[in-house]
Amino acid sequence: MKRGHPSKRPRPLTALAADPEGRILELPGFQAVGMAGPEVFIPLTTSDTIVLPYGGELMMLPGRRPVVLDLESGARRILTENPFEPGQPLFAVSAFNSPGYVHAAVSAFVEDTDARILPLFSYDAVGWQDGAFRTPILRVDREPRQDLRRMPRERVVAGVARMRRRMPDNRLRKHLERCALEYGCPAGKNFFLGRYEAPLPTSRVCNARCLGCISLQSGGEIRSSQERIDFTPTAEEIAEVALTHIRRVPNAVVSFGQGCEGEPLLAADVIGPAIRLIRRQTDRGTINLNSNASRPDLLAALLEAGLDSLRVSLNSVRPDVYSTYFRPHGYRFQDVVASIDLALSRGRFVSINYLNCPGVTDAPEEVDALTAFIRIHPIDMIQWRNLNYDPLRYYRAMAAAAPLGPPVGMSRLLGRLQTAFPRLIHGYFNPPKEKWHR
Repeated sequence: MKRGHPSKRPRPLTALAADPEGRILELPGFQAVGMAGPEVFIPLTTSDTIVLPYGGELMMLPGRRPVVLDLESGARRILTENPFEPGQPLFAVSAFNSPGYVHAAVSAFVEDTDARILPLFSYDAVGWQDGAFRTPILRVDREPRQDLRRMPRERVVAGVARMRRRMPDNRLRKHLERCALEYGCPAGKNFFLGRYEAPLPTSRVCNARCLGCISLQSGGEIRSSQERIDFTPTAEEIAEVALTHIRRVPNAVVSFGQGCEGEPLLAADVIGPAIRLIRRQTDRGTINLNSNASRPDLLAALLEAGLDSLRVSLNSVRPDVYSTYFRPHGYRFQDVVASIDLALSRGRFVSINYLNCPGVTDAPEEVDALTAFIRIHPIDMIQWRNLNYDPLRYYRAMAAAAPLGPPVGMSRLLGRLQTAFPRLIHGYFNPPKEKWHR
């Protein structure tokens, strides 16, 4: 087609809002807007958005008023009430997108003075065009590992029944039942379905107090998404679950460090023997550790036992920004770096679990720091995770910790990394060793 053809010309997305009952409303004449920090507003068009992927959800944001663009005047407006039904209050709307996508802008809103902190989700911008919801996200992983269409509840329930018969006394198996059936955990479901990656939650305690911790929150402002495991499985229980998964799943991954536990390195005295039990019986499967990498001394023991890969959670490689989010107890960012270097020196596959939020992650200072970090510490992969935390509160906290300049954009950030590090893998899930392609 020739340039300028109407079907290719970017068109503005119609803004959305919610009424007090939570009904989603179109606002004709107003363009949807995204946000990357409290001062950066991005009008949304068809060229910088895609149709909301399957599994995405829309959410009303209480105590937040939508920021929109008035197409007639060209002015940005904050809508406190419905322009078509005066007196009807309006609230901002956001999308919570499926795994495998990086958000490029969050929902644009301003807070009421009495607004409470938002629950632990990511809050992506969203609008309407051509009969569909559209959202500014970038796909980084096409594997259907957590595609809900492939996890019908009846099959999960049947898998639970099979595993009850196979390992009736295993407490870890029982814990994973709750994860899969009560909390809807995709990793737990995949274990019972015999697919991809199986979780091995182990640790009851943690040495960080992450702002967005999903298993333990204090103070009452935020509710944790799920309860943390309240017992420590034995090495034999862990090995039984892991070996069951490895023996029936091609290219299987088993992972310590889950959302329903603390820091797995603090359970190294159990995890090390479990890894040795697994490796005595098979060299198949990838044994992975999702960790804050705070204890290189304990990590060394797990590497010696046979740990294959390490995924380190980071929101930034600038120590002040990192510490403001993770709030470490008894370790420093230098310890995290030492663990990464240790795993790399032992030839292990190392990923960073990069918690991203537009306006922070794509700030020039953050982009430069990440680029310099990877040059010195040549990690194998970035797993892009949309930060599940109130975006405005997160931005304010990080901006108070270190400078944040005008964002370059998430798409440009990914492009810059791909150019600078062509062998660096970008994705979402822990890959099996058969797909490392190092």
